[in-house]
Amino acid sequence: MIQRYSRPEMRAIWSEQRKLEIWLQIELIAAEALSAEGLVPKKDLAQMKAKAAFSLERCQDLERTLNHDVIAFTTNVAENIGAPASRWLHFGLTSSDVLDTAFAVQMVQSADILLADVKALREVVAAKARKHAFTPMIGRSHGIHAEPTTFGMKMALMYDEFGRALRRLEQARETVSVGKLSGAVGTSAHLSPPIESYVCRRLGLRPAPIATQVVQRDIHAEFIVTLALVAASIERWATEFRHLQRTEVLEAEEFFAPGQKGSSAMPHKRNPITGERLTGLARVIRGNAVAALENVALWHERDISHSSVERVIFPDSCLLLDYMLVTLAKLTEGLIVYPENMARNLELSLGMWNSQTVLLALIKKGLTREAAYDLVQRSAMKTWQAKHAGQTGADFKTQLLGDPEVAQYLSRAELDRLCNLKFHFRHVKARLKKLGIVNLEVSS
Repeated sequence: MIQRYSRPEMRAIWSEQRKLEIWLQIELIAAEALSAEGLVPKKDLAQMKAKAAFSLERCQDLERTLNHDVIAFTTNVAENIGAPASRWLHFGLTSSDVLDTAFAVQMVQSADILLADVKALREVVAAKARKHAFTPMIGRSHGIHAEPTTFGMKMALMYDEFGRALRRLEQARETVSVGKLSGAVGTSAHLSPPIESYVCRRLGLRPAPIATQVVQRDIHAEFIVTLALVAASIERWATEFRHLQRTEVLEAEEFFAPGQKGSSAMPHKRNPITGERLTGLARVIRGNAVAALENVALWHERDISHSSVERVIFPDSCLLLDYMLVTLAKLTEGLIVYPENMARNLELSLGMWNSQTVLLALIKKGLTREAAYDLVQRSAMKTWQAKHAGQTGADFKTQLLGDPEVAQYLSRAELDRLCNLKFHFRHVKARLKKLGIVNLEVSS
């Protein structure tokens, strides 16, 4: 099922074929290092490099009898190398030297794809932020009208959040870029540290400063927790877009393709199914993060309770996050934005979003905060009452103008200046420039 939510590049990294290819690469680089130290004869190394090969089918057939994946692999490779050179295959290594080092290569390669995904997503988000930098809409807190913002500011917030996702993935990539060839309990009893360093360097890794039979699993947990955090950001924005698509709001909407169906029962439906799918998949990766944390505590120098878990959670999490990032980029790029509905919704609260602006202006005139708050709230409550009574023309500014106490402090001209969208958007352009979202396509 997970294969449905993935791209070929990421699937290839976590395929059995690619895994065994990396195992073989590690084995041959180790033999190369041993030859440089004078242990493996050059002619044997040449034979190994010329004939080393494996068949995935043969390895799987051997594993059914041996019940050990690495031994099945080395047995098959040795069959192809032949004597006497095959005796140097896996010399001084333990299974986890190969497994964990290859695992690190897979995680690094996956991180590279995910980093590219985030960068592509941010380009899409930045374009939306530029286009709608000054498209006014109501900001909401607790789901209730608060003060005006712009759709561009909302998109800029998304851009900034995925900037943090980018940095977290970069850090996670660095954290997991570690291999080990230090033997059964990490003492380097049978392979010298320089050999370990040589192999890791050739693979683009650094050797673990110290290890047991395995690389410590807090490292791997950090990687999965990072993926879960990125997935949580995806969920945050999928949820935002879903809310904006609600019929009563309809300020933005997922693209609905010609011929698409929304409901088996109700032909009129245009549902936010992509956002809902992303929200659900984020839960899967969060669950995998819990499993990764459970893997940290192993017995002594190693047990294999982590192994079966990792065979599921790492491919699945990487495949899912790759899909989710690409899908969120497509959703964002194709998002249908309704500025006219944003303007309509902005007017629903009859200008009461100016309440803080007027409050602060009254404080500047010398009123205490408590006195100013009472005056402003009085007009706001009258506005609500008039609205629900169906009265027309009784907006917040009108109520303020009709209050003799407010009139002592604020003139009509002052209220006109304060109760104005431009007052709220004075710093929008600077905010977006600070984020690097430059070359605004609209003026302030």
